[in-house]
Amino acid sequence: MTSPAYPITEKKQNQTIWRFLLKELKPSGKWLTPFNIISIPIILVGLALIVIRFTHGLGAVSNVTQEVPWGLWKGFNVVTGVAFAGGAYVLTFIVYILKVDKFHSIVRVTVLNGFLAYLFYTGALVLDLGKPWNIFNPVIGNNYGVSSVLFLVAWHFILYILGLLIEFSPAVAEWLGAKRAHKILSGMTIGAVIFGITLSVLHQSGLGALFLMAKEKIHPLWYSEFIPILFLVSSVFAGLSMIIFEGSISQQVFSDQIDEKSRTRRKEMLQILSRICGCSMFIYLFLQLLVFIHGQRGSYINSSMGYWFLVEMVGFVLVPMVLFILSYRKPNILLIRIAAIMTIIGIILNRLNVSIIAFRWDAAVRYVPSWMEIVISITIILIQIWIFRWIINRMPVFKGSPSWAKHKND
Repeated sequence: MTSPAYPITEKKQNQTIWRFLLKELKPSGKWLTPFNIISIPIILVGLALIVIRFTHGLGAVSNVTQEVPWGLWKGFNVVTGVAFAGGAYVLTFIVYILKVDKFHSIVRVTVLNGFLAYLFYTGALVLDLGKPWNIFNPVIGNNYGVSSVLFLVAWHFILYILGLLIEFSPAVAEWLGAKRAHKILSGMTIGAVIFGITLSVLHQSGLGALFLMAKEKIHPLWYSEFIPILFLVSSVFAGLSMIIFEGSISQQVFSDQIDEKSRTRRKEMLQILSRICGCSMFIYLFLQLLVFIHGQRGSYINSSMGYWFLVEMVGFVLVPMVLFILSYRKPNILLIRIAAIMTIIGIILNRLNVSIIAFRWDAAVRYVPSWMEIVISITIILIQIWIFRWIINRMPVFKGSPSWAKHKND
């Protein structure tokens, strides 16, 4: 009796897939670009420092202490980065729940940004732990308990990363030509979106809730019992501002993949996003004002930290808010981009103020990140950009889906 032909066919199919993947892993395009020339040496140095961190311990590359255990990697890469990744849950809510189809062309790139951000910032979290294997403790409730905020945030992170992966997976299926998998994964999109929005709202506020236990360590101008709400509201305009900023760069870098229809809609999309940013920033500023008045914090203003607080609130919340509103009333793309950049700087200041600058502000010896921490932090971002660029150049993120999948995406 002859053996069936199916196993042979399956083997050939597997070989074809492997050849395809190996071919796709090969670099494409020019190597000697300004970004590559600058980023490659930094990444190599950063990777060497990461090896030193894991072989010689956290103290070999970091200035964190027992008094200030949360350094730059948590304050910038995790706490700040997660706020910028908030654009994914806001945009998917607009497209899939509110059915505003004009934003459909930028959903995939936004979800991809969110997925990579969470994946790499989780890696940054591992770097910042003295014993990296202890990252499983909050997941299983060990030492902290299942009622702790850290336990909730850990599970929010894990499940939200899974949700983002499911949302982006139809693009991977289209890249691989997996029609059956694409049909299944596309059917899971709405469920993943609803699941992801819920989780994102919870963990954006959950990150703020982590600081509730540090009342005696954070300067009164940045601490309040409303930190979770402030973190949640600020993640809306933080994420949308990052979409505006990244979109402006992507439009130039990947111009050959963006169709004319998406280009013509871009101005209208930016106007709507600027309006949402302006409204959410007004709500945030109003809440900050309520906290300031209710907490009787006026006495802290006439001090160095008080002046710094005003720089954040006036210079990087009030001013960009006004610019967003003006750019919507009188359409001005340049004004929108300037407001987005100012907002991004403001979010970085706010998150670093809460987690580092205003944390133990009265200590005799303040925490200052080492140059090695800074290089590793930049390395994480650069590797994320490299992978983002690799995916954009190969998968249908900006460029159109194959004909057999288009009816699923319309």
